[in-house]
Amino acid sequence: MQQAKRLEEFKKSVTNKFNIYNSLFLSLPYRNIENVGMLIPLLFDHCEKGLKDGKKPQEILDTFFNSFVGITDERERLDFMFRIIQYVERQVVLYDSVEDSAFPKLQEYTNSLSIKDYFSLVDKNKNWDKIAKKLSTFSARIVLTAHPTQFYTPAVLDIITELRTLIDSNQINDIDVTLQQLGLTSLVNAKKPTPLDEAKNIIYILRNTYYDAIGELFQYVKSNIRVADFANYDIMKLGFWPGGDRDGNPFVTAEITKQVADELRINLMKCYYNDLKSLRKKLTFKGLQEDLNKLSDSLYKSMFDARALVSYEAIISSLIEISTKLNEDYHGLYLEDLNKLIDKVHIFKTHFATLDIRQDHSKHLLVVETILKKAGAIKESLDELSKKELINWLLKKDLQLNAKDFKEGLVKDTITNIQQLKEIQARNGQEGCNRYIISNSEDIFSVLFVFGLFRWTGWAEEDITFDIVPLFETMKGMDAAEEVMQTLFEIKAYRKHLERRQEAHTIMLGFSDGTKDGGYLKANWSILKTKETLSKVCKKNGIKVMFFDGRGGPPARGGGKTHRFYAAQTKDVANHEIQLTIQGQTITSTYGTKEQFMHNSEQLLTAGLSNNLFGKEHTISAAQRKLIEELSELSFAKYDALKQHDKFIPYLEHRSTLKYYSNANIGSRPGKRGNKKQLELSDLRAISFVGSWSQLKQNVPGYFGLGTAIKALADQGRLKEVKNLYKEVPFFRALMSNSMMSLAKTNFDLTNYMKDDSEFGAFWNILHEECQLSEKMLLQISGQKILMENEAVSRESVKIREKIVLPLLVIQQNALYHITKNSEFKSLYEKIVTRSLYGNINASRNSA
Repeated sequence: MQQAKRLEEFKKSVTNKFNIYNSLFLSLPYRNIENVGMLIPLLFDHCEKGLKDGKKPQEILDTFFNSFVGITDERERLDFMFRIIQYVERQVVLYDSVEDSAFPKLQEYTNSLSIKDYFSLVDKNKNWDKIAKKLSTFSARIVLTAHPTQFYTPAVLDIITELRTLIDSNQINDIDVTLQQLGLTSLVNAKKPTPLDEAKNIIYILRNTYYDAIGELFQYVKSNIRVADFANYDIMKLGFWPGGDRDGNPFVTAEITKQVADELRINLMKCYYNDLKSLRKKLTFKGLQEDLNKLSDSLYKSMFDARALVSYEAIISSLIEISTKLNEDYHGLYLEDLNKLIDKVHIFKTHFATLDIRQDHSKHLLVVETILKKAGAIKESLDELSKKELINWLLKKDLQLNAKDFKEGLVKDTITNIQQLKEIQARNGQEGCNRYIISNSEDIFSVLFVFGLFRWTGWAEEDITFDIVPLFETMKGMDAAEEVMQTLFEIKAYRKHLERRQEAHTIMLGFSDGTKDGGYLKANWSILKTKETLSKVCKKNGIKVMFFDGRGGPPARGGGKTHRFYAAQTKDVANHEIQLTIQGQTITSTYGTKEQFMHNSEQLLTAGLSNNLFGKEHTISAAQRKLIEELSELSFAKYDALKQHDKFIPYLEHRSTLKYYSNANIGSRPGKRGNKKQLELSDLRAISFVGSWSQLKQNVPGYFGLGTAIKALADQGRLKEVKNLYKEVPFFRALMSNSMMSLAKTNFDLTNYMKDDSEFGAFWNILHEECQLSEKMLLQISGQKILMENEAVSRESVKIREKIVLPLLVIQQNALYHITKNSEFKSLYEKIVTRSLYGNINASRNSA
């Protein structure tokens, strides 16, 4: 019943409104596009029918141009296709705006557990003491990254915000004008953004959305928790990677890191200044003017001069002094408003978001090797040292490193950056930058190299105010994780470091490369098992462990529901804090408005708390584990065979959009690691890897191998076992649901022409057959008749978005075809492929 009401509201507030406002595009008063809007519906219909009839994209477009447009010249056709792309891109922007505007209304008919619902449950169960205790220590950390899956420029994001507001109040004339503005505004960056540009774009969202949203969420919890002195200011924390994430991005330097740290602090001071400015209009009392003016002047200076620092302690002490006078002399008038600002200062201090440093383990190895070579410890390679000797150098030998003594850029920058982290902490506070993440961790040296580099660059051991966070992302890394962590806990120097870090350790698992490496089910199952194992290891050693997930990994592969993943964690996984990265479209689509941010943040909190405060704790029996293990290995065998296929990499290189990601000015980071001439899977960035499958509408990373695995058990007469697994194990059900969303976004009709390709036909058929089999088997075990049957609104949204971009996809495939034929207009076709990336991924709102 609830789902039916929600779908009805969706059709009224989204589908109908979009169709009405979309009609305004038809009359945009601009030269060269007057006929495009009229022809788009015809083109969509022609594409849809043509693909179902098995026609090739080039045949579909030839017929369209001959029958409806009357353009025979290839150059003129290319111009018209560019105009179609520009038009469809703007339709996507409009649809995003309409859907975001409808979000609050749709939430009235959701079954999702809000904080308000959660407190009602607590009230019913009379366990306020338990919830108060948990909420006083529990935390969710959202870490914003600059991974290139968000193509909207800041100007377009402003237009989307304006459209949302206008759509809320149905201001048709203003919407018409804003759509005209959109028609004239470029959706494409003129040049590649720098890491500083990326950071500024995301800081804009922090300042204009998250600052108030987190403040309001905290106030709601504080006023409803029934604890007089509730002060968990870390209940929602923000992390930040742009400007600190060096992994695969040579453009992130020590200077960039310093500039981004300053930008975070300066923009926070602007938020405080504006709040104080509003308060001053209310606090017009003589006895407060001097204090208000003094604080206001300090904040104002700090907004424009990075050297004009105002400490957290100074801001808080000033506000508390004002609060005391307000209470004693002015009857506490507007005290509640003042307390809200005081709470925000407690939450954000002087850092706004914690700037994480991240680098790949292999880069640290090169740095340490170069340093020890210069120190005379080795001649060429670290292999010359025994494990014990290398540990001794890292933990006991003192080196006085100076960046100027080295000619290698990587070494100079690493030393400079680690040395300057003290200054960043002094300016932004210790919480401003206190985590160093090492990707591709596979042994103890991933952590010890970083510890040693801190020592060698002038940090006294007792002053290393940083958490060193290993990221075990490959299958090999996850297999080694237990031994690595246990060995680290047994090293006295490192154990003392952990004592100074409150006996806590953050660990990242899987991330995007886990799925790329192990396939969908095996990667996600391995991550859960590794979490359980590491939870035991850490507990045994008296360490409080926090797991940090990448959105590209288990929480949302397939664009699935993040809260569903966390609510399905087993009781054997440590549950002190939820940490995950959000990136690209997720920043604006899932956390883009205040309402969305608060709703999805609440979902994280309730998901993290529900599974051990209400009802039955999630467990997976030995028999169920054995069954998941079987399915995991069977699906991995299928995926691994695909990876080993001699056409796997060539298919991505020559039949997908892979190499065009680096041409699009969407991110500062290169599309692959290293500069090898021969492309290898390990070099591929997960974003371009997953995104390429998404552009093909084949979405391989979201399901491949599942169909084969389930079918194998069905052939043994064990389908009922898998059905029971789906019914009884929330973790397994969450993974399967995410896969069903991924499958709902596939459309092999688009690339049907490849089945007869002399080079790639057989490979395409492998992909197609597994897609069909996976859909069939997932429907069987779930009992659903269609994919996403129980998620009608999400299904409808996917359907509309796929409909909007279908002409783009056909144009893209047509361009890829002509590129392989070395057309005289090859360079223009390549531009078409690059341009069509934007609308397609913006419409998907997640890359698989």
